[in-house]
Amino acid sequence: MPHSNNLAGRHVIVTSGPTREPIDPVRYISNRSSGKQGHAIAAAFAAAGARVTLISGPVEIPDPAGVHVVHVETAEEMLQAALAALPADAAVCAAAVADWKAKSIATHKMKKREGDDELTLTLVRNPDILHTLGHSAARPAVLVGFAAETNDVVDYARGKLQKKNADLILANNVGGGAIFGAADTHLIAVSETAADDWGALDKTQAAERIVSAVAGMMRLRVS
Repeated sequence: MPHSNNLAGRHVIVTSGPTREPIDPVRYISNRSSGKQGHAIAAAFAAAGARVTLISGPVEIPDPAGVHVVHVETAEEMLQAALAALPADAAVCAAAVADWKAKSIATHKMKKREGDDELTLTLVRNPDILHTLGHSAARPAVLVGFAAETNDVVDYARGKLQKKNADLILANNVGGGAIFGAADTHLIAVSETAADDWGALDKTQAAERIVSAVAGMMRLRVS
């Protein structure tokens, strides 16, 4: 890691992986996120000397070395863990948080009943972690989010940047699901003034690029 990225004494929060929103004791709502990118980001910040709090949803990859890891399942648990980890100099919200959760969770396994060909679930919105951090009185000096989109990637990322009060949105096109679980990614770094296409990178390279971008913003915003 270049000397200019030395983040000794800085505290960085990283969220990673999916969330699981229970429907009943055996079923849940989730997504294809592997946590590979978020975990690589946490490892890269640790390599740069930062004190890292990694808040991880359920993944099948090991915890990165030198990082304090908080394991969670649901979006609400992830939000509470992120708020508890404040204050922080930077936060990178790389987790693929489920947008919706069941309004009520069945206490027993939901059974198929004779004659039932349909099942209706009522879903309600999950808390928005990036938005909450972006509008918190304890907002990190540098706040980074991700936008996984299937079309109009840069336009959606710009809208998200403004609504969430973030400093940088890292956008990728997940049409076809190729990003989830893969070793490589393709990110476009969208800020107020630019959309910088970083091209195809493996997730370790992408993590190092993210650390460099955050370190540069920290030098401007953190005394």
